This record gives sequence, C-alpha cells and structure tokens, in this order.
Amino acid sequence: MQIYNQDCRTASGEPFNLRALRGQVLLVVNVASRCSYTPQLAELERLYRRYRYQGFTVLAFPCNQFAHQSPEPAHTFGAFCEREYDVTFPVMEKVRVNGRHAHPLFVLLRRQAPGMLGSTPIKWNFTKFLVGRDGQVIRRFSPRTGRLGIVPELERALQIPFSA
Repeated sequence: MQIYNQDCRTASGEPFNLRALRGQVLLVVNVASRCSYTPQLAELERLYRRYRYQGFTVLAFPCNQFAHQSPEPAHTFGAFCEREYDVTFPVMEKVRVNGRHAHPLFVLLRRQAPGMLGSTPIKWNFTKFLVGRDGQVIRRFSPRTGRLGIVPELERALQIPFSA
C-alpha cells in the first residue's frame, strides 16, 4: 500500500490528489492550533518556501486527539494558519492519527516509521514524517524537532548539499 493511494481532502473539504505529489519529498505533520508547538507552523512554512522548487511539500493535518488542542473545524484551522503564520503549504482535513478511526495515511506512516522502542502510536501534535520521492517514510521526527533538526535529512532526500 502506497501513500499516494490514500484518499485525502483539503481543509475546505475538496478532494486532494496525493498521486500528483508522486516523486516529491513530503513532510506530513499532525498539527494543532492550541499547542505549545503551534509556532512550528512558521518553521514549516520556511522549509516549504525554501525547498518547494526542489520538489518538496509540507502536508499539515489538524488533529484534536491530544488534549483537545485543535477543536475548530478544519476550514477554520486553515484560515488561522494563513492569518497567523502566513502558511501557503496545503492544510488538509482534520483527522485522527491513532486508534480505530485513524486516517489510513497515518496508519501507513506509523507502520513504516515506528516511534521510540518500536511503538507505532503518535504521542503528540507535530509528529513529522519525512517521505522520500519513492513514497517510503525516511524518518519520523518527534514533536520537539524543529526546522534545523529536519534540514540535514531533508536535503539528503532532495539530493542537495547540506547548507543549514
């Protein structure tokens, strides 16, 4: 099962064609509006603007499973991202990332890149999955990992010299 075969929707409810991203490097992140990590949206935008022309996309999925830190509807979350953090990367539908009703994309990501000690559940908002051009997860990053912790692996995936 490939990530490109997963059905996704944008924050406004429109179908989103993951197959159109085949061949790109992706950073898939579960995000929230009321989390101490929410300012990472600005860092994710910086990454996106810096590397998008080399074939890189960030996909942000709002998730309310952790301490109810994203209670608003997805379209409201999308507007919040644009207004507060000038986000231009795709903000997607609100999803569950764990449990019986987890979005199939996150089930696949978790299987391909288990967390610490091999556990698959996502522990908190802003867990990041770096996906290579082949659609396989390269690495899972913890919520604490910021932009500078991602850049070396991202640049390797994009096959450009590391520049920090």
